[in-house]
Amino acid sequence: MQLRLLSYNIHKCIGGVDRRYRPERVEETIRHHAPDLVLMQEVANGAGRPRWHRQIDLLGDELGFRHRTWFPNHRFRSGGEYGNAVLSRWPITDTENIDVTVPGTKQRSVLHARVRVRTDAGRSRTVHVFCLHLGLTERIRDLQLQSFLRSHPFAGLHHETPILVAGDFNDVWGSLGRKHLLPAGFRGMPSRIRTFPAWAPVQALDALYVRGDAELVHVHRSRLALATRASDHLPLVAELELPS
Repeated sequence: MQLRLLSYNIHKCIGGVDRRYRPERVEETIRHHAPDLVLMQEVANGAGRPRWHRQIDLLGDELGFRHRTWFPNHRFRSGGEYGNAVLSRWPITDTENIDVTVPGTKQRSVLHARVRVRTDAGRSRTVHVFCLHLGLTERIRDLQLQSFLRSHPFAGLHHETPILVAGDFNDVWGSLGRKHLLPAGFRGMPSRIRTFPAWAPVQALDALYVRGDAELVHVHRSRLALATRASDHLPLVAELELPS
C-alpha cells in the first residue's frame, strides 16, 4: 500500500516574510497535500504570539486528524512552549519523547509514535515514526543523532521493522545521512531538496529517511504558492510504499 507523509517546520504558524500569525495558511497547505501522516516541528502551546493556542489540537481538529501526539522541546521565558508533533490518519498506539539534548545547549528531542496502519489487504502493521528537530551546529547535530541511534526504543527495533525518520535536520552541509543514518541501515532521498527559506529556498535543511520494510517512492517540496508565506520552511511531501 502507499501512504503519504508530510514533514513540515511550521514556525509556530508565523509567516517567514510578513511575520504574521496565520494558522489557516499552514492548515490549508497541509490540507492541499492530503497526507496520511504529518510530522511537524516548532508547534506552539500556550505562547502569547500564537494567541495562546494549543496548535496540535487547533490544526488536528481543523484537518480532521483524530490521532495526534505532541511533546515540548523549548519553553519561552514569557510563557508557553513549542515542540514536535505527529498527526495520523491511523491510531497511535504508543508515544514518547526521546531527549537528545547536548549538555549546555538548547533542549532538543525526538518524538516517537507507534502508528498502527491499516493496509490494503485489511490487516494492520506497526510503523515507527520519529519526528526530530536538530541543533544549529554540526558538532551538536552529530551528537544528537548519535544519542538518538543509541536510544530506546530505536536501538532495539528489528532491521526489517518499517521506520520513518523525518524533520528539520538543520543539515547545512548534507553530511548527517552519510555519517550516521546510512551506516545504520537507512535509505535517504535521491538528492537534497532545498526547503529554506520558504520564499526563495537555498538550503536543504529538511529530510526524510526510511529503514526496514518500507520504500521511499517519491519526495518533493511543496510547490503551493501559499506555502511560501505560511512558514519559513517549505514542507516535504513523500510517497512511501508499505508491503501489505
